[in-house]
Amino acid sequence: MLKSRYCWRILQLFLLECAAHLAGFSLRAQNPAGASQAGQTSPASNPSYAPDQITAVPNRPTFSTTAESVQSGIFEIEYGFEVADGHQNINGLLKFGLTKHLELRFGNNPMERDSGVTGLGDSGAGFKYKIFEQQGWRPTFSVLYSAIIPTATAGLGVGAVGHSAGILLSKDFGEHHFDFNETAQWLGRPGASGFDRNHFTALAYSHGLSGKWSITTEIAGFSRTNALTPATMTLMGAAIYSVSSRFILDTGIYVSAYGHLPRVTFFSGVTYSVGDLYHRRKGPSRKPD
Repeated sequence: MLKSRYCWRILQLFLLECAAHLAGFSLRAQNPAGASQAGQTSPASNPSYAPDQITAVPNRPTFSTTAESVQSGIFEIEYGFEVADGHQNINGLLKFGLTKHLELRFGNNPMERDSGVTGLGDSGAGFKYKIFEQQGWRPTFSVLYSAIIPTATAGLGVGAVGHSAGILLSKDFGEHHFDFNETAQWLGRPGASGFDRNHFTALAYSHGLSGKWSITTEIAGFSRTNALTPATMTLMGAAIYSVSSRFILDTGIYVSAYGHLPRVTFFSGVTYSVGDLYHRRKGPSRKPD
């Protein structure tokens, strides 16, 4: 128990220290927020962005969530799979930009397999609200809420209603992009009243390569939930390929540095902006000669 708390405290202190250094760097930075990072940043931060262009804003492949939101009127889907020793799943996330700042979200694992038990995973519904966008030294700042819906097959998932709420920070430094999350979770106790609580902390970094390729890395972890669920820490690395501004592919691995998780997990997935449901993104009309 002391060991898990000690490791979790080290992770929190490390990520908070990184965030402090990023804030200090942003105050000294002379370059304005620039190129978008494989859909990780706001469409407006992309120098090649046009008002009628649809640009995907992936949450994949990291555990963390970018503070940027899906464009207003855009419906976006994310699906992927994970494969590890004793663990496999198919995971999905549906997102809709209700307004410029408000994103509605619904997630579900339609297939999950853990320790020989196969079935449906839990679902989650919630929203992301962007309070302000990055400008100068200031990062994009958003809040995120999600309700856990216990749809999982017996033996999988939480098994009870839960909630999570957190803050999201995202910042571009030229072609470098950072996401920082700090989230609290309240997990229901199956067959009992009350909630167990834990904290999720993550720091992700993305950088564009030549052409349509980019890379992303992340360190993330959960604090101890209860006596049966110790703290976890994962290290992730992935490659991202932008087929187009609205169609993003990713693949990579994450490694368990601490906790009861498979040692290595392989994943791959896709993010696709289906279209503008508001039908407002049209180029300027041309007056007849």
